[in-house]
Amino acid sequence: MRFLIKFSYDGTAYAGFQSQKGLNTIQSKLEEALTEVNNHKKTPITATGRTDKGVHALCQYAHADIDVSITEKKLKRALNSHLPNDIHVIDTKIVEDSFHARYNVKEKEYCYRLNTGEYNPLERNTVFQYNYSLDIEKMKQAIQYFVGTHDFRAFVTDNKEKENCVRTITSASITQENEEIRFTFKGDGFLRYQVRNMVGILIRVGENKISPETVEKILESKDRTKSGKTAPPEGLYLVNITY
Repeated sequence: MRFLIKFSYDGTAYAGFQSQKGLNTIQSKLEEALTEVNNHKKTPITATGRTDKGVHALCQYAHADIDVSITEKKLKRALNSHLPNDIHVIDTKIVEDSFHARYNVKEKEYCYRLNTGEYNPLERNTVFQYNYSLDIEKMKQAIQYFVGTHDFRAFVTDNKEKENCVRTITSASITQENEEIRFTFKGDGFLRYQVRNMVGILIRVGENKISPETVEKILESKDRTKSGKTAPPEGLYLVNITY
């Protein structure tokens, strides 16, 4: 029986989502919990995608095939009883055997949180602390250059010459509440470090080191060396998945 599992996690203590030999990852913890529930049979998961070390998720999905007879509610309860308290199963749902957690995704939403105000030690692992003021209006102009279908090669770390870096961003916005700035991106998919690299260049715009129009030129250049630093991982959240 195939289940779609919805879950969230604090990525601080993990070496990313994907299983890696000898490292503590979100995937390995979930598969260990599923194995316990599934009569100790090794049970792999297929997720919508993977997040990097230190990145968080408010809403992530994965599917898994389970042999034992169990209800959706009992599976949720059983998994949470075997998971650490920084990973939580929100919901489980029986789906068709043909359902695929990755290939059936229509849209993903990411949010990046940045604080320009007083440092809060309670948020040190969940918000990027930035100690300078930023020009919000210029960043709002610049972020619109990312909307649409583009080759995002200039904003992809470790990209390969033949890799398909074309993605569609349906919306991109910046909001501010008190001294916290939030960057929100929605699209059909995102490549490794893409969101953090886009935030990194927007910070440069906010610092008045480059103009908003320069973002468009960098995007068109397809040259990663021109897009600057990658924003730190702790501010990034996978917010929502739409099927």
